[in-house]
Amino acid sequence: MEKDILSVLSQDNKFSKGQRLIAKYIINNYDRAAFMTAGKLGEEVGISESTVVRFASELGYSGYPEMRKAIQEMIRNRLTSVQRIEVAKRMIDEKDILKSVLSADIDKLQTTLNEIDQDSFDKAVNNIISAENLYIVGMRTSTSLATFLGCYLNLLRKNVFVIRDTASSEIFEQLIRIGKDDAIIGISFPRYSRHTVDAMTFSKSKGATTIAITDGSNSPFSGISDINLYAKSDMVSFLDSLVAPMSLINAIIVAVGARVTDSSDVFKQLESIWSEYDVYESGNI
Repeated sequence: MEKDILSVLSQDNKFSKGQRLIAKYIINNYDRAAFMTAGKLGEEVGISESTVVRFASELGYSGYPEMRKAIQEMIRNRLTSVQRIEVAKRMIDEKDILKSVLSADIDKLQTTLNEIDQDSFDKAVNNIISAENLYIVGMRTSTSLATFLGCYLNLLRKNVFVIRDTASSEIFEQLIRIGKDDAIIGISFPRYSRHTVDAMTFSKSKGATTIAITDGSNSPFSGISDINLYAKSDMVSFLDSLVAPMSLINAIIVAVGARVTDSSDVFKQLESIWSEYDVYESGNI
């Protein structure tokens, strides 16, 4: 289903009495319904589990789990930090938080590996290498990802610019010279940054190639980005897991490094500079 599930549920004129009860409950309690079983949802509403399952099928889902997943995906950009904490209390075993979080991260890495599009990845790498100027933008929690990517790509090629999130007007000032021979990488995960989306929209209007690193086709980058690279993230209490996005970024850096012919020479020069200026602690005891 392509439409926001809440929009579909709001069209209650075509639902039966029991279905209207389900729809109303989900609309008013989506943060709770997103993690309920069909039986629990039916119990809360006062109808049978089978009615809930049939309702999901009639909405076009393969079953109730797929409908619940759609609700989960939809709410990720709607929940406040307080709501996220409450959701996490229901999702995570407080007695084994370490195992719960690490296991969830492993699942996100595996899902990303299974679903990543190799052609899109190759196109992104080609554009990163060939662009005259490369801009990278990522705000809020994605700032660390943008900074990390920019740090390494700056060692591998010229004219890499990481856009800083100061004031909205200053973002456009940093992008004022972007053009058709340039590329921009936009990084954003729920809750999506409006400034990042605006920067990508502006860059596209100037003719630049837009590359998105985000979580899926429901991202606000849809329709803006020329190339999409999807990495799975998820809510972990009030924060987001960015393990899979970081792994994807690692892969981009390694792929670019493998293609840049003078990368070894650059790092030889850097090692000499780092040694001369004592950038790193000596390994000698």
